[in-house]
Amino acid sequence: MLGGGIGPRAWILNAQVPGGYPRLDPDRHLAEIAAAEGLTGPGAGLMTAADVAAYTTGHDGGVTATVTAGLGVRGWAAVPDTATRAPRRPEDAEVPVSPRRPEDEEVPRSPFRPGTVNIVVTLPVALSDAALVNAVATATEAKVQALLDAGLDCSGTPTDAVCVAAPEPGQDGGEPFAGPRSTWGARIARAVHTAVLAGARTAP
Repeated sequence: MLGGGIGPRAWILNAQVPGGYPRLDPDRHLAEIAAAEGLTGPGAGLMTAADVAAYTTGHDGGVTATVTAGLGVRGWAAVPDTATRAPRRPEDAEVPVSPRRPEDEEVPRSPFRPGTVNIVVTLPVALSDAALVNAVATATEAKVQALLDAGLDCSGTPTDAVCVAAPEPGQDGGEPFAGPRSTWGARIARAVHTAVLAGARTAP
């Protein structure tokens, strides 16, 4: 939600927020939390209603995946259009649409069950821009595989996020590949699978 995209980052923050998070400016909120923690420079901020102290990790060949897994609000990514938006009432026709909040994608019913699988992957080697994008796809594939292996009938939650941290590339431009059958992509996949599987087995 804060500091997305490709570029230098000085820190990564995974902030726990209350269920039914009401703010419409999560990027500003994350910046406030970072400042309160004394974090300076550009950073990447994620949010979740899951217990961030209950994180799980996976390690493989120098790659580390750190995961917080809240799976109370879960489902499949590809669903009918009617399942992704609330019905509009006639009287709402002239009302300006407010900015979408993270929880607007799917509104949990009471009692609130935390959702969001946040994945932070760290590597000891630089990746090219293309490989960074590929690494996010590989981590997502491994997440879904882990959820299925945990016996969950879903591909994730509507608010999942992935952050990949690696050294800045030098003159060589970094590793060119991060798909699941490349050297570093395979390590990413195994580390993420281990961490998500452990978290999914204990998640609410």
